[in-house]
Amino acid sequence: MKHQLSVKQVVAIGIGSAVFFILRSYVSIPVAFIPNTTIQSSYPFLALMSVLFGPIVGFTIGLIGHALNDAFIWGGIWWTWVAGSAILGALFAYSANGKELSNGEFGTKAIIRFNIIQVLGNFIVWGLIAPIGDIIVYSEPVNRVFTQGIFAGITNAIAVGIIGTILLKGYASTRTKKGSLTQE
Repeated sequence: MKHQLSVKQVVAIGIGSAVFFILRSYVSIPVAFIPNTTIQSSYPFLALMSVLFGPIVGFTIGLIGHALNDAFIWGGIWWTWVAGSAILGALFAYSANGKELSNGEFGTKAIIRFNIIQVLGNFIVWGLIAPIGDIIVYSEPVNRVFTQGIFAGITNAIAVGIIGTILLKGYASTRTKKGSLTQE
């Protein structure tokens, strides 16, 4: 079965990648005691886009947005962490039901599910996949990459837990709840 992206998804990828790049590049807090590590505002946005538009869109926004950031801000692309953002973007798509969100539904159970999945995703990606990739691909020191990865996982999970939950709840609150309109 061939899956083609809709025009809406392609536009979401373009705009989402640009916003992810801007947030990652200019709306992050550097952490002085862990080199090349920042507290990111881009991942809560990635979670919103992934839930609304699906795993392919989330994956692509994470991939393009992070690669652009690395290329323009750092002068080179750190592919193991770019892959981490892409994988996390795909995982976020499964953390909440986009159709329910679009129908104005994001209650306590959905918030708990979202946060359990996003925390697990952040720890798997930043605590395992990215550091192991750094060791294999770039021969980086084990203790440094795991320190960076674990700190990134914790801070990203907190940022997504707070800001991401607010974004998803805020989006749901702007949508008309299914069955709430009555005919006169």
